[in-house]
Amino acid sequence: MSDDADGPADADQRLAVVVANPRTQTVIDALQAEGVYDADRSVQSWGEQSVAIPVTDPPQSVDVREVVRQVGEPRLRSLDDHLRERGWSDGELDNAPSSWAVVGSVVLVKLGDSPRPEAVGEALLELHGEADTVLARGGIDGAHREPDVTVIAGEGDTETVHTEHGTKYALDLAEVMFSPGNEAERVRMGEAVEAGEHVLDMFAGIGYFTLPMARAGATVTAIERNPTAFRYLVENAMLNDVSERVTPYRADCRDVIREGLSEGTVDRVVMGYYESHEYLDSALSALSPGGVVHMHEATPEDLVFDRPIERLEDAAADAGRSVEVLDTRRVKGYSEGVAHVVVDARVE
Repeated sequence: MSDDADGPADADQRLAVVVANPRTQTVIDALQAEGVYDADRSVQSWGEQSVAIPVTDPPQSVDVREVVRQVGEPRLRSLDDHLRERGWSDGELDNAPSSWAVVGSVVLVKLGDSPRPEAVGEALLELHGEADTVLARGGIDGAHREPDVTVIAGEGDTETVHTEHGTKYALDLAEVMFSPGNEAERVRMGEAVEAGEHVLDMFAGIGYFTLPMARAGATVTAIERNPTAFRYLVENAMLNDVSERVTPYRADCRDVIREGLSEGTVDRVVMGYYESHEYLDSALSALSPGGVVHMHEATPEDLVFDRPIERLEDAAADAGRSVEVLDTRRVKGYSEGVAHVVVDARVE
């Protein structure tokens, strides 16, 4: 630690911790958890292979190389401030992005009608010093739900590791989808399961729900047919030290249920796909009496939550079973007039 760096930061001499470049996001997450990350200042380069991450006080539980004094003004707090410095008019600012997300070392942004995409990207890199690439988000296309993204600033490295509440997700944002708006649902699934449960994740992706559930002690049968997402699913199980609790299949979930699972043997089924109602017969055949299903759906606002509950009840009736709705949730907006919702239900 440099001299006199053991007291609180003041207006002229602020504190920062020095760490190796690859640890940037992990350390930021840990500093945020401890409550000492200074979001008013930017992460800055420190030598050739290190960065200085701003803090309000020396951390007590985070391993860092040293704590240093860092002179500098608070960083600008809004994208508009950065764009104004680049000469944007009020009219242009009206069309600037209003939201974006940092996923690991990548910033994802929907440009909409924003002018000068490259300027938006450079401004976002200034705003988020821990990031090195900015991607403009398009839609999700094809049977494998592949994202449409364009590099608009930075190094252009779309592969990263994103950490949420201790769960690590390795992924390539140009190859597989990742929805920052689903974070609360991913965390909630890790809290919903109990150790020893057998869970079926029918649309596992890179392990969005599988990983937090397995980290909580559940045994998860995880099915994903997209070969790239499946590769990351296997890698992420190893990255999170839960490989022994995750059995991955690269296949159609209906085939695995029909050929690889005994009827009525799983305690919980997760259906994280917007058209999951089409697979309810398979899900219910695998679910044990009294088991719980988490059914996701993209539902028109005027049909929330009636349509997904009706579909679930109809499928259960066809299987000679009954449904007890335990909870309903809006996860986020899906599109104009359509909501991403989840229904939790016990099926007897």
